[in-house]
Amino acid sequence: MAEDDKSRADTPQRATAAKGTSDVARKSSGDLASRSSTGEIADFIKSARTTNTTAAGRLVFAMDATMSRQPSWDRAMTLQASMFDAVDEAGKSRDGGAGLSVQLVYFRGFGECRASRFVVNAKALRDLMTGIECRGGQTQIGKVLSHVNKENAKAKVDALVFIGDAMEEDIDLLCDRAGQLGLKGTRCFFFQEGGDGVTERAFREMARLTCGAYFRLGPNSSRELADLLAAVASYARGGLTALQSSGKKADRLLLERLESSS
Repeated sequence: MAEDDKSRADTPQRATAAKGTSDVARKSSGDLASRSSTGEIADFIKSARTTNTTAAGRLVFAMDATMSRQPSWDRAMTLQASMFDAVDEAGKSRDGGAGLSVQLVYFRGFGECRASRFVVNAKALRDLMTGIECRGGQTQIGKVLSHVNKENAKAKVDALVFIGDAMEEDIDLLCDRAGQLGLKGTRCFFFQEGGDGVTERAFREMARLTCGAYFRLGPNSSRELADLLAAVASYARGGLTALQSSGKKADRLLLERLESSS
């Protein structure tokens, strides 16, 4: 995934200044591959090989894989895996046209942040995601936001979903990057594990700046998460019209959140 390591994963880490950002990017492009096994990288590339260039919508799914999530990682994998099944179903074309295109992004360890290509087979990303292990390190939400901003320069990203439990970065710089996404029409949906107040305030503010939505995940959130993420997928593919024409409870809930944030 050499192309992705340079142009996608190596976006600015933790809100550095312009010069520092360049240094981080150049350094990361040579170091990222050494932080994961050769087999893992090969599997990642293989799973993310097929790019969809005619998709009706584009959705980025990003997750925090740092060590703070380890105690609940098995449960988190179950929650997140169910999302890919739901997104795959919700993103399928109903009219013979192009379906939803999905990309997986995750960060962990010391500056490691990886992004797959956009693919139409969300279940392939599910299989990839369930093989990821937690590694100690700081959050890199700023890098994720910058990456999505870069993707927007190629083709519009309709929605970003982020699942995490912490925020260890400069909130003002994160909000600046989130605001840039909002101006480009990318709604961000933040799902929080745990009850950290600083994280909640940051997630809520970034969601507000993008006219997106914030949700708190509880211990029994599996079905709720799958339904909500299927609703996000429906939005990414068909916009607000898709939610307005749906009778599903999760779609109506998401529509209410989005209308109240607009």
